[in-house]
Amino acid sequence: MRTHVRILELMSLWQGALQKLQVFLVETKSQFIFYFCFVPSPACKDLVAATRDRKLNTFIQVSVVHPAEHILTRYSSTEIVEGTRDPLFLTGVTFPPEYPIYEETKIKLTVYDVKDKSQDTVRIASLQIGEIDNLMSWVFFPRTSDGGKTVGTIEVNLVKMGELEDGETDHITTDTQDQKCALVRECTATEGISGKDNLPSLNAVLKNPICKLYRFPTSDNKWMRIREQMAETTLSFHVPKELINLHIKEDMRRNQELKDLGELAPHWDNMRRSVIAHCDQMLSMYQDTLAELGKHTGSSFKSSCSKGEKTLEFIPINLHLQRMHVHSPRLKDALYDVITVGAPAAHFQGFKNGGLRKLLSKFEAERRNTGYQCIYYSPENTAKAKEVLSNINHLQPLISSHADLLLNSASQHSPDSLKNSLKMLSEKTELFVHAFKDQLVRSALLALYTARPGCVLKKPAVPRNTAEEGDDLQHQDHPSQIKRQDSIPHHSEYDEEEWDRVWANVGKSLNCVIAMVDRLLEKDNISHIKEGENDPSAADCKMLHTGSDWYEQLYPLVITLKDCMGEVVTRAKQSMAFVLLQELACGLPQCLMLTLRRDIVFSQALAGLVCGFIIKLHTGLHDQGFLQQLHTVGLLVQYEGLLSTYSEEAGMLEDMAVGISDLQKVMFKVIEAKSEDFLPIITGRREHYIIEVQLPAKMFELLPQEIKEGKLLRMYPVLFNVGINEQQTLAERFGDTTLQENINQENLELLKEYYKLFTEKMPPDCLPHFQEQNDLKGLLENLHQNIQAKKRKNVEIMWLAATICRKLNGVRFTCCKSAKDRTSMSVTLEQCSILRDEHQLHKDFFIRALDCMRREGCRIENVLKNVKCRKYAFNMIQLMAFPKYYRPPEGTYGKADT
Repeated sequence: MRTHVRILELMSLWQGALQKLQVFLVETKSQFIFYFCFVPSPACKDLVAATRDRKLNTFIQVSVVHPAEHILTRYSSTEIVEGTRDPLFLTGVTFPPEYPIYEETKIKLTVYDVKDKSQDTVRIASLQIGEIDNLMSWVFFPRTSDGGKTVGTIEVNLVKMGELEDGETDHITTDTQDQKCALVRECTATEGISGKDNLPSLNAVLKNPICKLYRFPTSDNKWMRIREQMAETTLSFHVPKELINLHIKEDMRRNQELKDLGELAPHWDNMRRSVIAHCDQMLSMYQDTLAELGKHTGSSFKSSCSKGEKTLEFIPINLHLQRMHVHSPRLKDALYDVITVGAPAAHFQGFKNGGLRKLLSKFEAERRNTGYQCIYYSPENTAKAKEVLSNINHLQPLISSHADLLLNSASQHSPDSLKNSLKMLSEKTELFVHAFKDQLVRSALLALYTARPGCVLKKPAVPRNTAEEGDDLQHQDHPSQIKRQDSIPHHSEYDEEEWDRVWANVGKSLNCVIAMVDRLLEKDNISHIKEGENDPSAADCKMLHTGSDWYEQLYPLVITLKDCMGEVVTRAKQSMAFVLLQELACGLPQCLMLTLRRDIVFSQALAGLVCGFIIKLHTGLHDQGFLQQLHTVGLLVQYEGLLSTYSEEAGMLEDMAVGISDLQKVMFKVIEAKSEDFLPIITGRREHYIIEVQLPAKMFELLPQEIKEGKLLRMYPVLFNVGINEQQTLAERFGDTTLQENINQENLELLKEYYKLFTEKMPPDCLPHFQEQNDLKGLLENLHQNIQAKKRKNVEIMWLAATICRKLNGVRFTCCKSAKDRTSMSVTLEQCSILRDEHQLHKDFFIRALDCMRREGCRIENVLKNVKCRKYAFNMIQLMAFPKYYRPPEGTYGKADT
């Protein structure tokens, strides 16, 4: 443990009055935390400012001189304490364990008086205090830099983790002379994010944490301690790369299915050639993008300055976990998490013609009018075709595998194994058969037949009642009764009912297998009863003989089942591929470009969702109510949007709305990790993805049985947007806010549906912190009234939605264009509001706490990470349009890149 640090120089505020500076240096597992508190000594009454007509605005800056560099580097600062001669600093400074502090490291503390917060600060005075080699307890009486009179007393104390000063660190007295600094029990920066038991799995997804410390007074004169943290996530790149890889596989399979359609008439064949050519170009683009992302090294987040880069368009913008850990004197410790990310949008594609919401609607209307070129299928039917193809690709190999296991059990003459194999085979085959109980397959087969060369259609096809389909599974037919057909007939009358016979043959052949297994097991049971009472050696011989009989008798039935299934697969694949051909052909190239745009937006949205789910799962592992809610109802995911409905941001909002809505197609599954790679695994296709989240064995055992058995967990994403900037002012006065109003109203209905489901399936005491259901009812009604009111810049909507989300154990997201400026204002406001409403933050310190977090907290560090500048990208004219509590403190904003 590094216990020696040299403090080279302390520059202290002094204008002729005795001043005592207490510096509390807290050592916690190789981490050093400074807390500062100016307290007047008994001999001092007031500090004297440089001029009598102004008060002091002071802050302390910590700088570091590294041994090998000899260059002074600004490290961190406290907040500015305004208008007082007895400043009490609320912001702590922490050095994380990875920060290079050695015995030779020099730390400089400088006190500044800020004369103009919009300009550079002015240093007041300089004090040389020598070196401190043993930090256990030192008291110095420093003199002025020119060797003059003693100007104050400086105490430096090393406090071990968890120790209290005089046993009363939390107490605040009314006498400022007796005020003491709160000592935060601080863990390492990484543990602060993930917790000791969760390190392996969370370290796989969280990187580069930043920690800020505060101490704020409560309404009952106690100190609360706050640890604010922010971390990047490796999921920013991992999830998009996994998705693009799945897109490539899906598109390659689709292109092959189009090629496997067989011979087509010239019109349809030319259409197919054009579609495949365009699809191959898109496939090549996805492959190039994946290759470029594979070369990426460095930070695990995409900065706001890179949002328009083509090679990074699938990557979410500025994705971070924002966490606030509150330690209150009288309340339990509490964690509050918000995922901050730029609005999921296709910035490189641009917003000249709007975003996805408008583009998809326009495309669908245009596609309806192209029937003379191709056959129109509704979006629902197109989605159904993709689902059928997905089921085929998933179930056919499973059925074949279970059929082989059945034969293997027969050859081993294992009755129990035979029963289990048959059970699995039956379940998968019935799922397979039911996948084709749809009129779409039958009508598509007819359409495909008419597209063949030399088609002869002598009678119109009359759709049958699909309610009768599938009844053949109940009949047990011998294989000899099953009439199998070749491919769809050419140059002859099309027989629509032929598909029904082919499809039903799978069920009939399965019933034959079931009947044969039943007979074999019945005969085996009788044989064992007779032979088991006689010569054992004779029974063994009988077993060998009957084992051979089992295999021989089952083999032809299993082969028939596979053949019948292959027949169905061939026809169904061709018919569904023909449906997809129509979708693509009716809208080239717009269809593929919209697919690309939707993939880009969805990729950004999914990366954030996976991060939010994993964090929520880890924090809720010991909350049985939450875990029950997770598998019984699902997880509420609430997005707060701060985009305007004017100009390009309206297009961003349209993209964002569709991307978040598409997250409804995502299901999560928690699995036990089999290796040290805890990154999530993504499977599925565009219409349906499953995210497998890996947990270490000890953590996995904490889960309910339903989750451990692989139950899929549903997501309920909702989006509420309120524009707050000057562009929203233009939209409200001269433009259109209908988009925002419609989105908020639609998502209010979704939120109500989730609440209804929650109240139906969960016990009333499942929310330990908010026991009254009327509380949530009232909040929902209030939210409804605010949305209906159509009030300008009604930020109450966002506050209510966020509160409801937290009370329902949901995951919170906050988004603006870059998740840097407006997002920072919103997140810090939310944190201080929580401290006020849930942790009794003293009302007189609300604004000051807000300014602390915005001036020196994690969000200004986020700005620095993105644009290499500690300035929020606002100007005074813009801020005049902002709601009052969304304006940063003076001196923290100015011209900066966004």
